[in-house]
Amino acid sequence: MSADQSYSFFQNVERSFDKAAKFTKWDKGLLEQIKACNSVYRMRFPVKMDDGRIEVIEAYRVQHSQHKSPCKGGIRFSDEVNQDEVMALAALMTYKCAIVNVPFGGGKGGIKINPRNYSAYELEKITRRYTAELVKKNFIGPGIDVPAPDYGTGEREMSWIVDTYSSLKPGEIDSAGCVTGKPISQGGVRGRKGATGLGVFYGIREVCNMPDMMKKLGLTTGIEGKTVVVQGLGNVGYHSAKFFREGGATVVAIAEYEGAIYKADGINEEELFQHRKATGSILNFHGATNLAKNTDALELECDILIPAALENVINGENAPRVKAKIIGEAANGPLTPEADAVFIEKGILVVPDMYLNAGGVTVSYFEWLKNLSHVRYGRMEKRFDENQNAKILAQLESLTGKKVTEKERLNIMHGADEVDLVHSGLEETMISATNEIMEIWKSNPEIPDMRTAAYVNAINKVATSYAELGIFP
Repeated sequence: MSADQSYSFFQNVERSFDKAAKFTKWDKGLLEQIKACNSVYRMRFPVKMDDGRIEVIEAYRVQHSQHKSPCKGGIRFSDEVNQDEVMALAALMTYKCAIVNVPFGGGKGGIKINPRNYSAYELEKITRRYTAELVKKNFIGPGIDVPAPDYGTGEREMSWIVDTYSSLKPGEIDSAGCVTGKPISQGGVRGRKGATGLGVFYGIREVCNMPDMMKKLGLTTGIEGKTVVVQGLGNVGYHSAKFFREGGATVVAIAEYEGAIYKADGINEEELFQHRKATGSILNFHGATNLAKNTDALELECDILIPAALENVINGENAPRVKAKIIGEAANGPLTPEADAVFIEKGILVVPDMYLNAGGVTVSYFEWLKNLSHVRYGRMEKRFDENQNAKILAQLESLTGKKVTEKERLNIMHGADEVDLVHSGLEETMISATNEIMEIWKSNPEIPDMRTAAYVNAINKVATSYAELGIFP
């Protein structure tokens, strides 16, 4: 067994935690409490399939920390789901929320099924029964535990959850806040779908705008002109590729489970998405070269590598062959601790998952606030802002005797609507979090990498919360 495989995913999270805990001043007992999962709910329930047979479904919900309420974390549908994975992802959610100053504890859920093997009606029955089980044990609610989409789930599943919850809790005025990632018509927020990919872009862009960091890596400042490789063309990979391309970078390669393609002059993610929809594969994309294995994309020459698929794709075995200068962890846990050690040695900057892919939970927080306030963002002030901007513009035109173009007029007069405010809030969150982590890293030269600095930041914030609650003097 290799060194990478001798540790479970949750143990890898604990190892990263322990590495960072040495750089904090907190009591050992308090650190043990932060590390531990508070509640683990493992359930089995029967569901009748379309052909009449009964299948027993295995599912989980983990609440890692209740230092803030509610707990928050996605629900994944995958036949790889197990208790260890759900515990690890719940722990990462606690640290992630702390780093980006979102006042939630960490949670996570999973149902051990491959959604491709079930009809829509079967998936609906499974999702609704899972929700009923959570309600039964008080493991879901706008002030208790708020799920969201994850691998294998989306808006459809979230609408089933909110509908089931509302029917079991009649008259609960805030029931829409029991889950996030819902369709707009069910209380969802505009800008949620591409939020994780946009957060990845904002986080990496902020790092690339730091002259001292870029000098150390031998790169120029800014995103423009950088070459990017993206692993995964799911929601996160697609939007990461989109925002990097629009930001002036060149996406030279994209990998998916069926293979990988390389195109030196850049790949348009939407064209590739349509090609895959038509052919069932990203391979044989016009003007691109097919790579022998999908993992070959991880080892290409590039400035920025974005693993946006599953965990442990870069380990002690393939890390020495990775040539990127910056690795942005868009997925959860794509690097093992052995890979981290290799990259510290090689001077490659790893921008860690625990804050970089926090765009989803940040915008989920905005959706939850919207559900509790019962008003859409921008509804109160959009017209007022536009009227004020029109008056200011009219005054300026009157004083100068010059007229702006129609396009400029629309830009100046535009009042912020929901998606503008959501993206603005996300940008502020990612910039602040990046700078906080960098400050911690710079203030202690013994901290080996950005991941450890991020964990130090998370531990300090969670421990402070516990100390202020008076639980630990």
